[in-house]
Amino acid sequence: MKILLIGYGKMGKAIEAIAITRGHTIAGRVDTREELLNFNSNADVAIEFSQPDAVIDNLKYCFDKKIPVVCGTTGWLERRKEIEELCLQKGGAFFYASNYSVGVNILFKVNEFLARLMNSQSGYDVTIDETHHTHKKDAPSGTAITLAEGVIKNYSSKKEWALSNASKPETLSINAFRVDPTPGTHIVKYTSKVDDLELKHTAHSREGFALGAVLVGEWLAGKTGVFTMDDFLKF
Repeated sequence: MKILLIGYGKMGKAIEAIAITRGHTIAGRVDTREELLNFNSNADVAIEFSQPDAVIDNLKYCFDKKIPVVCGTTGWLERRKEIEELCLQKGGAFFYASNYSVGVNILFKVNEFLARLMNSQSGYDVTIDETHHTHKKDAPSGTAITLAEGVIKNYSSKKEWALSNASKPETLSINAFRVDPTPGTHIVKYTSKVDDLELKHTAHSREGFALGAVLVGEWLAGKTGVFTMDDFLKF
């Protein structure tokens, strides 16, 4: 499979290393809009880990060129519906996940189940902590937002989320910390006067994220439509 890497930072390089060990070819490595527009080779799939201010143009390029695209960039999701509709209009293939680690995606499901269990318990408050390296541009992380959405959907006392200390009891606080060299740690914490209950995922490196993105790329090649990790993992 020929892979176009859009975004060639630390994550792009980790994806490249995994892809090569799995027998794939890197069709191109681009870091800027100009480099992308000058890409003239064929690609079976694009894997996009760039920046929030670049992702929309990158995705539109892939739809126009009929290149299935796996996107892991966060910080732009207010335009997700627009992008999904455009993908369908163009007959393209689009796969988005806030996190490509299989372990994290299992965490998402356990988080929703736990929220349903805790919904009938009184005396608990819930918060989310996320810690990443200092080069991460967006806060809170896309993973933390997905966790918050999972809580809000199943825990009736929380109606919205906010970064840092929430001013209203119905607001779920997400606390974002930036500490090197942390690849990513997420904690969902229920606290009461008598005990605490924590759900935690700690990434030891980028390898799990990179492998997940490549596996999804293998799965997406040749498809059309809009997909998520639920489709890939068949939860």
